[in-house]
Amino acid sequence: MIQELAGILASTNAKNLRESYHDAVQYKEELFTLFNLGHLSLEDRSKGEILFWHICERIHRDLKTMKEIPEEFEDMEKMLADTYVMNFSVFQSLPDSWAIDQLFPILPIHRLNERPAEVGTLADITCDSDGKIDKFIDLRDIKETLPLHTFRHDEPYYVAFCLMGAYQDVLGDLHNLFGEAHEILVTVDEDGKPHIDDVLPGESCERVLEYMNYDKTEILDSIGQQLRRVANRPIKKDEIQTIYREFEAVFPRYTYLER
Repeated sequence: MIQELAGILASTNAKNLRESYHDAVQYKEELFTLFNLGHLSLEDRSKGEILFWHICERIHRDLKTMKEIPEEFEDMEKMLADTYVMNFSVFQSLPDSWAIDQLFPILPIHRLNERPAEVGTLADITCDSDGKIDKFIDLRDIKETLPLHTFRHDEPYYVAFCLMGAYQDVLGDLHNLFGEAHEILVTVDEDGKPHIDDVLPGESCERVLEYMNYDKTEILDSIGQQLRRVANRPIKKDEIQTIYREFEAVFPRYTYLER
């Protein structure tokens, strides 16, 4: 079968694309079956797979010269797409991309004087297989691959994720401005009784606001100015002081609901 795949690779041309592809798929499936039954070595399976993908690449090159692409080859580009593993986390930086399939404009931001030679999908460095992006904005439709430049191992490659906004950062890092919750360290003794060893406090309102570059003093000054502007209206002075103290008392409190 490996010899047959090698023969298909040598004979594939624009006139026999369908026949070559169907034969290659059949031989690849037979290779997998033999491997699963223990009748084929890992080395031979690898050789067969390499030949199969070389056949697909040759077919894909010929498809670019055709005015209409046959239906069975519509997914060929996605099949051949590379996976670019990038230094970020989808869940932390783009949670809406994973949660509600939000489309963000994504594009390379350097080597722009070069025509992209590859198509690919993006994966993050987290351990979850859902940390990937395979839907991209196109001029007329949603594409499953992104045009990218050939990766060079001796230099970095930068891709921009646009229009993320502060909301994605807050959603990913601070759980919608709630921050970290209280944590309790519990051990169980030999009799099966639990004991609280330590309590790690969650974050205060003041701390979470600091993360977003808000200053407690500036906020209280602004509130004080607004209250002074309404001092001549039907609001009593002691009521104004009460309102101010209520705002002031919020800052050291826990961000989550407390009894």
